[in-house]
Amino acid sequence: MTSVTMVDGYVPVIDLSSRNRPQGRRALAAAIGGACETSGFFVIVGHGVPTDLVGRMHTVTDAFFRLPEDGKRPVAHRPGFSGFRTSGGTTARSLDQRTPPDLCESFAVHFTGELGDRERAALGEHDAPWKLANLWPEVPAGFKATWQEYMAVLEELSRDLLRLSALALGLDERFYDAKFDRHVSSLVANYYYPQVERPLPGQLRRGAHTDFGGLTVLHQQDDLGGLQVLQGQEWRDIRAIPGSFVVNIGDLMAMWTGGRWVSTMHRVVNPEQGDTSSRLSLPFFYQPDHDALVEPPGAAAVVAGDWMAAKLRKLFAVD
Repeated sequence: MTSVTMVDGYVPVIDLSSRNRPQGRRALAAAIGGACETSGFFVIVGHGVPTDLVGRMHTVTDAFFRLPEDGKRPVAHRPGFSGFRTSGGTTARSLDQRTPPDLCESFAVHFTGELGDRERAALGEHDAPWKLANLWPEVPAGFKATWQEYMAVLEELSRDLLRLSALALGLDERFYDAKFDRHVSSLVANYYYPQVERPLPGQLRRGAHTDFGGLTVLHQQDDLGGLQVLQGQEWRDIRAIPGSFVVNIGDLMAMWTGGRWVSTMHRVVNPEQGDTSSRLSLPFFYQPDHDALVEPPGAAAVVAGDWMAAKLRKLFAVD
């Protein structure tokens, strides 16, 4: 049996533990399809990601962000989502909304960042962070190995979620495989540092935005909230359920369905005044090949890399 419960009647919690059985996969596909037609968000449990691996990821990543600035500088000053950034950009700008910079630091690597120079140079004509070689910090010990192990597990999980999505849309389970066989996915750590000063008007930890690629698989700390999704005109909290991941689809995935599925606005709000706790989130962005052609029914085709690069330029624009 597939276990599906509802959070505020809008974001389902889906137990994936039956995904290795044909009947279970059909039921899971139906549940995922229903969520993606409504909010574009769902929470997964029973996903098989080892608890100890998630714990090690949070430990080494938190230790990295707590290094003095000199310790992070060797992997800093890179364009877009790549390496360490003292500012995670301004996500609302990806939708042409003008807000102050988001209140977070970030560190990111790309799957393609492990390729050779020639292979990376062939990933499109535009400037894009997935064309850069990854820079890995030497401290804390085990950082690179832990991140690479986590990336491999999340890649496998995301591939299967995309296959379940294809089933949900009445397509062959492997319909999207060829669109993601040279994917430019990224793993990002957002460190929401303690807020010791009052934010500027309209300034959030992450401003309101939609994701602009395929699937996002996010792990957030169990004991701290802040992630909200828009339902109509109302912002709803997505509870941090222990051991779970939050999954949502991005703009390109919504385009592929001709608008049948929705890419929904979400944000990360500030803590209450006086709360100086920090927060760490780990979004894995499962993105198509840079040259994948997205052909929405009845609309102009979009080249995935062009779309994502344009969004990133807006996100990290400097006035």
